[in-house]
Amino acid sequence: MGGSESEHADQALLEKVRRELRRYRHLALSFDAERSAGGGVELVIRFRNPPPGAHVYRAPLHPRDVESSQFAWNLQRYLYDCMHDYLVELFITTPQSRTEEDDTEPS
Repeated sequence: MGGSESEHADQALLEKVRRELRRYRHLALSFDAERSAGGGVELVIRFRNPPPGAHVYRAPLHPRDVESSQFAWNLQRYLYDCMHDYLVELFITTPQSRTEEDDTEPS
């Protein structure tokens, strides 16, 4: 019986997150929430039309954060932070990337 109560609680948290995420529309990205493998909820960010090599971004949401009275504001900050992290993860190279070509002096 305890498992069904836990599943019901997880489902309620999932629906609350999805309801709030529906308030966000982006030209390139879509936002969703899914149950995480270990129980609970995770934020999911993906490209609407993914470029080759783009992965789906997943970030855990703690139940206490979803249940907080400041949930809407906290989710917005978390969403923006995750979007930033996701876009940074998609860099192919950066000035900090080192290759043998980088080690040669220009002529």
